[in-house]
Amino acid sequence: MNRRRGRTALLTVAALTGSLLLASPPSASAANLIRNPGFETAGTGDMPHCWNKSGWGDNDFAFTATTDAHSGDTAMKVELTRRVDGDRKALITESAECAPVVTPGRQYDLGLWYKTTTPDAAVTLFRHDTTAGWQYWTDLKTLETAGDWTRAAVRTPEVPAGTDRISWGVSVYGTGSATTDDYTMEQVADPVPPPRCTGTAAQCADGSWQVLPTRNPVRAMHAVVLHNGKVLLIAGSGNDESMFAAGTFTSAVYDPADGSYEVIPTPKDMFCAGHVQLQDGRVLVMSGNKGYPTADGRVGYQGYRDSYVFDPETGTYTRTGDMNDGHWYPSATVLGNGDVISFGGLREDSTGSVTADLWSEAEQRWLPTGRVNQTWSFWGLYPSMILMQDGRLFYSGSHVFGNNIPGTGSAIYDYDANTITQVPGLRNKDERDQSASVLLPPAQDQRVLTLGGGNIDSNPDANRLTDIVDLKQPDPRYVAGPPIPQGTVDLGDGPVPQTGDQGKMYLSVVLLPDGKVLETGGGLHNRADPVFETSLFDPETETFDPVAVDPEARGYHSSAFLMPDGRVMTTGDNPGNGTWNHDVSVYSPPYLFKGPRPAITSVTDTEWTYGDTQRITVDRPVAKAELIRPAAVTHSSDPNQRFVDLPLSVDGNNVDLNVTSNPDLAPPGWYMLFAVDANGVPSVAEWVHLAGPRALGAAEASAHVHDFADAPKGKVTGPGKKRKAQRVSPVISGCDRHYGSADVCVPTAFPAEVGDTTAARCAWLERNDYGRLKVNGGDDPLGLDRDRDGVACGKGDAGRR
Repeated sequence: MNRRRGRTALLTVAALTGSLLLASPPSASAANLIRNPGFETAGTGDMPHCWNKSGWGDNDFAFTATTDAHSGDTAMKVELTRRVDGDRKALITESAECAPVVTPGRQYDLGLWYKTTTPDAAVTLFRHDTTAGWQYWTDLKTLETAGDWTRAAVRTPEVPAGTDRISWGVSVYGTGSATTDDYTMEQVADPVPPPRCTGTAAQCADGSWQVLPTRNPVRAMHAVVLHNGKVLLIAGSGNDESMFAAGTFTSAVYDPADGSYEVIPTPKDMFCAGHVQLQDGRVLVMSGNKGYPTADGRVGYQGYRDSYVFDPETGTYTRTGDMNDGHWYPSATVLGNGDVISFGGLREDSTGSVTADLWSEAEQRWLPTGRVNQTWSFWGLYPSMILMQDGRLFYSGSHVFGNNIPGTGSAIYDYDANTITQVPGLRNKDERDQSASVLLPPAQDQRVLTLGGGNIDSNPDANRLTDIVDLKQPDPRYVAGPPIPQGTVDLGDGPVPQTGDQGKMYLSVVLLPDGKVLETGGGLHNRADPVFETSLFDPETETFDPVAVDPEARGYHSSAFLMPDGRVMTTGDNPGNGTWNHDVSVYSPPYLFKGPRPAITSVTDTEWTYGDTQRITVDRPVAKAELIRPAAVTHSSDPNQRFVDLPLSVDGNNVDLNVTSNPDLAPPGWYMLFAVDANGVPSVAEWVHLAGPRALGAAEASAHVHDFADAPKGKVTGPGKKRKAQRVSPVISGCDRHYGSADVCVPTAFPAEVGDTTAARCAWLERNDYGRLKVNGGDDPLGLDRDRDGVACGKGDAGRR
């Protein structure tokens, strides 16, 4: 796969020269917004009026005004005769005279006639931001190879806010040629009237929550949405040491169709494993809990090497070959070729794993360490590693337990070059413990949002920070986003309004089919003080809209995920006193109260390949369609979550969907396909299967990879010295194991407002329902057993300092 990046935003490769200029260049027609759509008017140089040469990279090329035209006397031929990387394209000149004026929020139908000798040609758009200037917008459609003149049509997404003009043309990014002629651009007719509210005023504005009557039977901290519409809920021992000692490990499959749960035999303690859907829809589960910490606190959690695959068809787990190292709390990122890469977590001896493990889709096994590039870096626990459009990985800074990695706390990892480049700008990088990060919709925009977080070691108030990084920029860096809205927090005496800079950790983030992002749940401190707040984030305006609040506490070990019907399900909560919330909540967003939903009445083919055009039929007009990858979430982390835009070509109720040619934008596997109307109301999803990266429209076809993030200025490091492990504190989980059983978490650091007296700490533990706490061993580091009777906060302790 081509990985080199030039700078796509720097478009002009040749200035217009010469003297030929018509006295009165034709203007765009009333319907067609393109000036000189058929190249018939000559320009001042060797390009037609209002057209410009563009492109980047190492390639040999030619632009020719040819007489082999669809109509009239002239067409434009762009040819690559040698290519190492990059592309070439004839673009509408980026000027006030030539670039069509557009209106934010509106859509435009684009069309052209073409002939091609290469499968590597695509319609590419740029937009003019009134503040930032000209920039790449998106690829809309891959053109099928055509020896005769062929019509191509596609509809743009809604024009982003702040955009006043666009430029577009056909990019050629493989050897061969594309000849084009007779371009058209028309504004789509006015959208449908505003929706009619079909619920209460509150439901239409804020959506609504329902707590389901049937409780989750297992203590599941892992949720994986399966391609049959069911949900795999993995508990293992469920953070319950007695279950571990008894060898009782559980999972359940939830069926939204009838609200039932089927408890599944689970062969190993998959508590705090990693998981991801493979290309064929099976679920790869990696590592898990080999052992709980010892009572004296000298040995921490241990991660085993075992790995399993769950088959949704049979409802069973099958063991695969082992990983090369233990990884309790590992990352799990699916790559564009279907492989899965895993970093971080704890080894079998409780030290930190510095071994990268790679699951081979082709070989269906974990590759030996010697066949996997290694930096010997410790990335922490559940590091959020997000696949970029060129195959590199972006570590967002979201992680679990304590401080972030050294440096800026965020980085780009180039697997092929085996280099790590630091990305600056993430604020309070050591207070991003159990924050959440997500690739914002659409994935083509390559922007990542990171929200909230805290630090279980120092246990400050969790923060309200959000930071956004644009990975299309040559030198990406985080910039401050809007603060998370405040809600209420239960400090032990009932919910009260949050104050000051109080935010939340343990929050969940879910991509919605209308293009917004739901954030919900969380807590103020280490496994304590639940925060009740839910908001919708709009990626276009970068604003939050507070909505209805989940009535259930959703802190540590909670999950939230999108279901195929467009609702969001939330599960779990495991406070420090060791209890578990088995109640399940379901959120119906406001779009479900805006009148009838569009329906996808047929899908011509559910087996899709990259670069395809796929037809669906709908029962009413739709404005957009997208693929959303089903959730595989735990601990606020789902780095594979993504929303991939599908540009439309509309013919009445027949809609052709243009699938990206780039598997790094949409890794292979099963996806939920949504169609969405102009009011943001989505259909119920249909399931489609996107095939592997080599299943392109032609055997020689390749992905259109752009030159984003091509000049980062952060510190670059290569592989370090080979080593076995990273030393990690046995109290990495922020729990002092001198008190109570292993499923109880007495914080190693109490919230600052609690104070450091025995009486204050014991009062806090009592408010949070810790109950009787046995002291393990002879040490009492928190001063909770002043009378030395072996019981923390007993009758003889609470009155002492």
